[in-house]
Amino acid sequence: MAVPSSKEGDVVIDPITIGAALSGATAAFNTIKQMVNAGRDLESCIGDVSRWMKAASDIDQAEKQAKNPPLFKKLQGADAVQSEALQVYAAKKKLEAQRAELKQYLQMTFGPQAWADLIHLEGRIRKERQEAIYKQQEMRQKILEAIAIGVLGIVSFGIFFWIMWLASKN
Repeated sequence: MAVPSSKEGDVVIDPITIGAALSGATAAFNTIKQMVNAGRDLESCIGDVSRWMKAASDIDQAEKQAKNPPLFKKLQGADAVQSEALQVYAAKKKLEAQRAELKQYLQMTFGPQAWADLIHLEGRIRKERQEAIYKQQEMRQKILEAIAIGVLGIVSFGIFFWIMWLASKN
């Protein structure tokens, strides 16, 4: 499950989400390969290409998080951060191999312009995903942080007044 972090624009992507994103990317990649091998055109593969790109975007976001984990992740301990960083690294390497193979397939089947078209499509998908999903999650995190600060403030005032009450009784 993707969870927003405290830094603007960042979303904490947990290890389960990284695994799911990689599985989704691999499934989409395998479908694309089968469709291209069967002689299908790029338009018939567009849904799977889009699915692959969305998963790649999630893994890229997880990489950003692994490089600079939010406070909540740091509090879980170094082992959790290192484990997630290793998962992200492995997922990135697998995606790089898939990207290279996908580039080869598209260029051999549809010509050099197909890869340029795909890169353009990928940029558009990432931008749309950033605007839609990540900003929603950022807003949720801001609300949660405001609630947490409010609760902490109320508890702090309660403790302060309780200490003042105890002091006044003596």
